[in-house]
Parts: sequence; C-alpha cells; structure tokens
Amino acid sequence: MRIGSGFDVHAFGPGDHVMLGGVRVPHDRGVRAHSDGDVLLHALCDALLGAAGLGDIGQHFPDSDPTWRGADSAHFVSAAVAMLAERGWRVVNADLTVLAEAPRLGAHREPMRARIAELLNIDVDVVNVKATTTEKLGYIGRGEGLAAMASVLLGPR
Repeated sequence: MRIGSGFDVHAFGPGDHVMLGGVRVPHDRGVRAHSDGDVLLHALCDALLGAAGLGDIGQHFPDSDPTWRGADSAHFVSAAVAMLAERGWRVVNADLTVLAEAPRLGAHREPMRARIAELLNIDVDVVNVKATTTEKLGYIGRGEGLAAMASVLLGPR
C-alpha cells in the first residue's frame, strides 16, 4: 500500500466557468492556467504520481510545453493511472478537497465524484469530494483564486 498527497492552486482570471473534477462549473471568472486549470484534477494527478514515486505533474506535463496549452486535465489523470497500472498499482480510494470562497460546489459534487471515479477506474463510493472556505482569510478568502488538495491510497493490482 502507498499513500500520496497533492496540492494545486490557480489565480482567477477572465472567463465564465472553472473546471473542477472534470466538471464545468459556472462562475463569474475563469482561472489563469496553461491547461484547463482544473485544480482538483491537478492535485489528484500529483497525489497519484507521488504515491508511486513518479514525481509530479510538472515533470510529465510541463507548462513550458505548448502541447499542453488548453489541455483537458482528465488526460493528465488518465496518463497517471496508466503509469500506475504499468507498475502494478491501482487506486484504492481518493479523498479530495476544494478550497474556495466561490463558486459554491454543492450542486456539482456528485458529478465531480462520478467523473473522478471514471478516470480512476474505481467505484464512486470510494471517491470523496469536499469543499471548504478559508473564512475570508488569505488570497483564497479575498477571492483571488482557489486551491485543491488530494490524498490517494494505492494498492497492488
């Protein structure tokens, strides 16, 4: 068994939605990012890679590479899952947290769980998505951006 953790943050920028957990969430702003800026999937990808000792998302999908400009972050997670499978690992469960004052995520939580479970090839009941604010403290509290954390447990295939 192996445990991995991941973290990602993006500043808000122009736009009318944010991508979170592979789901388009309406918002009065987007995020500034090289790819689609899905902080939840980026944190998840880092947790997966970290648990397997495979580095981080930036090593495999650098923002200096134009190939990844505007890329769907689901590709990063799918690639990480394939790397794990090649090494004999599978995801046992995933626990993810979004830190943001807005947008509110209650109505989007179940679609996020379903999409993440699909990407990880696991049952939705072992995927947990939580959301919290920072009580108006710091850059997140001031509405300048959002962040996400992820933890995963890997087991042998």
